[in-house]
Amino acid sequence: MAHHTLKNGYSDLVERLNRFPQGAPPGELLNKILKILFSEQEAALVALLPIKPFTAQKASRIWKMDLVKTRKILDELADRAMLVDMEQNGEIQYALPPPMAGFFEFSMMRIHDDIDQKALGELFYQYLNVEEDFVCELFTLGETQLGRVYVHEPVLSEDNVLHVLDFERASEVINTANDIAVGTCYCRHKMAHVGKACDKPMDICMTFNTSAASLARHGQARKIDRVECTELLYKAYENNLVQFGENVRERVNFICNCCGCCCEAMLAARRFAILNPVHTTNFIPELKNGNCNGCGKCVNACPVEAMTLVSANNPIKTRFKKAKLDEELCLGCGVCVRVCDKDGIALKSRPQRVITPLNGTHRAVMMAIERGKLQHLIFDNRVLLSHRALAAVLGAILKLPPIKQFLANKQLKSRYLEKMIRRMQN
Repeated sequence: MAHHTLKNGYSDLVERLNRFPQGAPPGELLNKILKILFSEQEAALVALLPIKPFTAQKASRIWKMDLVKTRKILDELADRAMLVDMEQNGEIQYALPPPMAGFFEFSMMRIHDDIDQKALGELFYQYLNVEEDFVCELFTLGETQLGRVYVHEPVLSEDNVLHVLDFERASEVINTANDIAVGTCYCRHKMAHVGKACDKPMDICMTFNTSAASLARHGQARKIDRVECTELLYKAYENNLVQFGENVRERVNFICNCCGCCCEAMLAARRFAILNPVHTTNFIPELKNGNCNGCGKCVNACPVEAMTLVSANNPIKTRFKKAKLDEELCLGCGVCVRVCDKDGIALKSRPQRVITPLNGTHRAVMMAIERGKLQHLIFDNRVLLSHRALAAVLGAILKLPPIKQFLANKQLKSRYLEKMIRRMQN
């Protein structure tokens, strides 16, 4: 039995990854990535771990292994950021993060030689940028997405300030975080290994709270204070980078500072725009065509190519152009407002506000409902035959049309779930 488990450790791990709402389509490239990140024995053991956070004692029972050896393996995996460890109610708990945002990025958030990062970067590029299955599945299934865009705060007008909420500001995430750490930008680091990286800052990937504490503790990121993090945020503003962060209102765990040429979220926003792969801000640019001189600075700065230049239809100056916005593509980041020196663009509120989940639990449940994986969150100990059987039964029930329609109701996913989660936390 042990030989059979080890022999199929990587395929078991792939199956485990795909029980979480953010999965990873199987294939030879994924197998090659996992073989760099996990030994075969580690893959087999990690495949048995629950989706929800667990203690070393629970892992020991699942693995049928003594506690000292169990803890040693868990800590070794946390040292490599394959697991995240955290203190909850006075005891250490562990969790297997999803591939993205998770251990894919963590493996490239610092430069080190204990793994072949060049080979890993090349594999990531093929898996995420050449083949589209992973990015398409990550960013386009369901209405609730992994991340959202934060508004470019320096360009907010007095009227905008009245409408922007605290959780919509990257500065507020920094000011309220318990722990802050910074690491190498996974996206630009990956692109550097295939000769496609831009010249934007590299050491600017921000993590907060639980993720920051774990990554800093194990040397995967550098712990910093609020002052330094705020300075990095303004450095990102100066480089016209877009703040793309975890799609939650409370206890945000990451904010990436994204360029349009390297970063997965911005690339997905361009490639799959019609499917709304990234949640926008609650603002959208408004063009003042009387001020636009057709310089094209906003076009060059837009990370998702939502701005273009078109003919101004000027009968005297026939070659004169003006900016045009594609609202379907626009993220509402406000970078275009920053680069326009003719006062030709301003932000206005979107007619309908974007719904943001309360926290990671709320988002995971919403994503699981939409992607048909709620049963895996409820019965997540697959070592138990009863859990596997009940998950299969519930999965079949949830596919029934009346149940699917009921669970898809926006009010149920937002207000009801939020109230339930808040009660559980109190």
